[in-house]
Parts: sequence; C-alpha cells; structure tokens
Amino acid sequence: MKIYRLRYPDSINVPQLDASSLAIGFFDGVHKGHQEVIRSAKKVADDLSIKTAVMTFDPHPSQLFSGKNVGYITPIEEKIRVLESLGVDTLFIVCFDWELASLSPQSFIDIFIKKLGVKHVTAGFDFTFGSKGSGTMKDMQELSEDKYGTTIISKVTFDQDNKVSSTEIRQLLSKGDVEAAAELLGRPFRTMGEVIHGEKRGRQLGFPTANIQTAEEHIVPANGVYAVRCLIEDTWYKGVCNMGVKPTFHDPEHRIPTAEVHLLDVNMDLYGRKLAIEWLHRIRSERKFDSLDALKTQIGIDKQTAKDLLSD
Repeated sequence: MKIYRLRYPDSINVPQLDASSLAIGFFDGVHKGHQEVIRSAKKVADDLSIKTAVMTFDPHPSQLFSGKNVGYITPIEEKIRVLESLGVDTLFIVCFDWELASLSPQSFIDIFIKKLGVKHVTAGFDFTFGSKGSGTMKDMQELSEDKYGTTIISKVTFDQDNKVSSTEIRQLLSKGDVEAAAELLGRPFRTMGEVIHGEKRGRQLGFPTANIQTAEEHIVPANGVYAVRCLIEDTWYKGVCNMGVKPTFHDPEHRIPTAEVHLLDVNMDLYGRKLAIEWLHRIRSERKFDSLDALKTQIGIDKQTAKDLLSD
C-alpha cells in the first residue's frame, strides 16, 4: 500500500497517480460501518479496473475544534495495518488543521479529489467536508462536473436500528465490554505500546508482568482484568492483563491507569520491546484487596480463568 501524507497548502503535490476509487472519512476504528464504505469503493475499483484508495485525516477534527482528547480507537499505525488488510492500494493521510478546515467545499474537491485522479468517491451518509462541514455528499456529486461518480453508504446498524459508530465503540470500551466492541469492529480491539520498567510487584507475587505504556491520546478499556493475547514481533502469546491503578498499593486518585500483562506459560524479558494487545474477554473489575495473600490468590484464579477463556 502506498501512503501519501498531504498538508494544505504546502504539501499537496504528489507524483503522477493512477486513477482511483476513493473511500473518504476519518475512519477511527475502521469498524463495520467504515468497512462497508471501503468495500463499496473497492468494488467500484474492481469494476473499473482502477486502484482502491482511502483518504483519512489526522488529527481528528473534533480535537482541533474542541482542543480535547477524543480518545482514538485506532492510532495511525493500527489504521494503516487494518486498511492494508482490506486490500487498499493507496492511502492519503491529510493533515486536519485550520488551513484545511477553512477550505470551501469547492476548493476541497478541486484540490483533494480532482487533482488526485479520483474517478469515484464513496462515503457514509453523514460525511461532511469543507468549511464548518458545509459540504455534503450531495454537494460532492453536484460539484463533480462529471469527472467522478459518487456512492453514499447508508448507516450500518446493530441490535435492529442502532448505528455502528466510533462513539458507540468508545462507550463500550469505557465499560470494559471488549466483546461487544469487537462485534462492532469486526475484530478484537487492539492497543499498542512499549514495555517499560514498573514496580516489579508482579514478580514479587510470583506473577511477573510487563508494564505497557500506551499513548495518552489512545483509548483503553475500563479498569479491570482481561484475558488477552499479545503480539510480540511475529508471535502471539496468551496472557492475562490488569488495566488500572493497582488500588491495593496506591491511592487511585493519584494514579494514571496502566496495562500490566502476565504471559501464560512463558517467561521472557520484554523491557524496551513493542507489543500489541488484543483484548478478548473481561474477567472482573479491578478492586482493592485486604492483604497480599488475598491478592495473590485472586491473581491465581484470574490466570486460570484466562487460560479457560483462551483455550479454544
């Protein structure tokens, strides 16, 4: 997959591009709704014998307008991985800043659609573009001058009429419901991070753990204990993970939640290495224990529960 990073107005020129069918949107999560947009764009590409392209934006528009962390479901590295797995040939990552946000719908189309050799544009029914989001997919078609076609994808739903959305997935993760989040994503929720030195309490308790540092702007599941699997280099390992503040040892009011992974049936030095965590099952909520013995007993139970859940 070829990747182009564009920034208006100083970095918008790219080498001669092949004609493409473009799926456009922010695509945080690349969930089932987003996948429907991308599959439709790919079908058009196959029918026209042209390339499949995706245009996404970085950072999230809401972050620019509100100045607040939106909690990314898919950091850009993960988004790239998922898009490539969906058969996307070309990815445009457009910097979303005030310069871009001030463009009129017509200027956006002239610069980011027509000049990029796009022959067809596919987006969700609620996609907007241009200054103050004033451009709709109806405008995308009306301003095309017959240089490209358009397809609008209706909302993808679950539980009868509930829209599959990044907001819904964030809410599920905030409750620790990683199983339901996976249903909407079409795959397990994944986070990535680097193993850092911790307090080594897990080792003292007989359950050595790897402390994972994730980026602050990326969402993580609610505090609790989970059955997970971890990708280290090219190998998957089963594990049990505590996400939280370790209230048995610390005042929760003054701690930032961190992930501590104990790999099942394997022991290795992971310091400084990067790994991906797939959150598969929630085992229990995080809680404070009256003694280290009680905590150690519960960790043993959690470990066995994780083994049972991951036995398939």
